[in-house]
Parts: sequence; C-alpha cells; structure tokens
Amino acid sequence: QVQLVESGGGLVQAGGSLRLSCAASGRTFSTYSVGWFRQAPGKEREFVAAISKNDGVTNYADSIKGRFTISRDNAKNTVYLQMNILNAEDTAVYYCAASRAYYRGGSSSQYGYWGQGTQVTVSA
Repeated sequence: QVQLVESGGGLVQAGGSLRLSCAASGRTFSTYSVGWFRQAPGKEREFVAAISKNDGVTNYADSIKGRFTISRDNAKNTVYLQMNILNAEDTAVYYCAASRAYYRGGSSSQYGYWGQGTQVTVSA
C-alpha cells in the first residue's frame, strides 16, 4: 500500500503560480501511476493530469493544457504539479491519486489510493 500527502496549496492572485507536491510513503512509489484531480465547490471531481509509472508518459485535461505540468522524482517519492497562469476557475481542492496499473487516464475509479487534498484558491 501507499499513503499520499499533498502540499503546496494556498492563496494566489490570478496570473500567479503554485507548485503542488504529492509525497508518498514507502520505497516503491516508482511502481505507481499518479494522477491529479480537483474538485471545486458544488462541482464534481475532475481530472487534471496524470503521469504513468515506469516511463513517465503524461496526460493533461484540455482545460489546463499548456499551463500545468506534472512531473515525478522517484528518488524523492514525490509527484509535482506545477501550475502557471492560474485563474479563478482553477480554485478547488486538489487531490493526488495513485494506481498500481500502468495508467495515465482520467477515470478516478482506476486509482486506488488517494490523498487528503490541498486547497488552491485563486483570487481575481
């Protein structure tokens, strides 16, 4: 099993940047594919980005493509989400999730492990 802890959220002005981190317990995090999801108040949880295990292939939601970058540092057991040019629509709780499968899709049901989330608030 793996336990995930997100950090790096906060309050930022529109146009600003944040980097979220997803730190995992254990020494086998490299064997997990990892996704980022977000949930805004009153909305369903939505896929943001994912990175596969082994080869680190990435996938992004259209709404954030070109602004967000997902990456991983397996030596540090951490996956990052660099978020640039933030706008009010990016305000949400951001969750990282892990899957034992080779997967970089956006189906939340494919991820068996979830963090507690970190709040990102973008002020206009």
